[in-house]
Amino acid sequence: MNLELRHLKVVCAIAETGSVTKAASLLGLAQPALTAQLQRIERTLGGPLFERDRRGARPTALGELVLSRARVLLPAMKGLQDEAARLAGSGTDENVMTRYRIGAIGGPVIGGMVHRLSEAQPDAQISTHASYYVEELCGMVLAGKLDYAQVGVCGDAIPSADYGMVWQTIAVDAVCVLMPEDHSAAKGVDVDLSELADEQWVAGTGDGCFADCFAAACARAGFTPRRVLETDIRGCVDMVESGLALALCQPTFRPPAGLTHRPLQGAPLRWRQVLGWHPDSPAARVAPRLMGMAGEAYHEVVARNPLYIEWLVDYPQLGGAQLAAA
Repeated sequence: MNLELRHLKVVCAIAETGSVTKAASLLGLAQPALTAQLQRIERTLGGPLFERDRRGARPTALGELVLSRARVLLPAMKGLQDEAARLAGSGTDENVMTRYRIGAIGGPVIGGMVHRLSEAQPDAQISTHASYYVEELCGMVLAGKLDYAQVGVCGDAIPSADYGMVWQTIAVDAVCVLMPEDHSAAKGVDVDLSELADEQWVAGTGDGCFADCFAAACARAGFTPRRVLETDIRGCVDMVESGLALALCQPTFRPPAGLTHRPLQGAPLRWRQVLGWHPDSPAARVAPRLMGMAGEAYHEVVARNPLYIEWLVDYPQLGGAQLAAA
């Protein structure tokens, strides 16, 4: 019998679970079948790979040798398969791929992109990965684990060029204040930041300079803000609903019943939605198509906020118009 990668997977499964029975369950095999397979592997390699007793299965010296090689070969083969699939994913049409792996921090754009891709290519494999951190998503793109990263960054920033990725702007929006509908600041079309000096604040977690930019905006408004709490979106909503804090959010956020949001007067804080990819990847050829879908998704969602659309008339540098200018 020639030793194959599937045999190495068997040896690793037994070592990791410490039991032939548990390894059989992990691999979806019957225990007698796995035992017989292990015996054939041991005959091929010339000796027992595990000492088995009531306490389980422990690798022998020969087993440790095989495991040390398997733990190098299996990830290397998986990496080769992933890279081959990534390169083959461009398909015959330069404007499409057969697989799309998109990482995103969150927000409405990713959902619209996936919906449009699914309609345009029903047979394509589409997967998403969520993260609060731009650096994590960039690392996954460079490692070939993602094709695109759709993220948000503060103000006029663009994610670091250290990753060698191409970034294009989908839209630039004013940061809004999420508050109860009966809050005094909710009466106008926008909110004067200086009138919120005594408020407690909460925002979503993540990397970037947003906290520093918020503090700078408050300083320009004449006050030092209380420390900004960080949590997930559900936590932000809970704190606003309970009256504990006001939240900073995007105008595309759909507030639950009882809450509303307003842009900050003068747009002292802005949020830029961008899409990134590696210029040497198959994703680069398809990127213009994805950018078009991202822009459509943004316009569809922002249209649900007619008050913000009206407010944007006085701020032509904001909104989806940035798509053509960026």
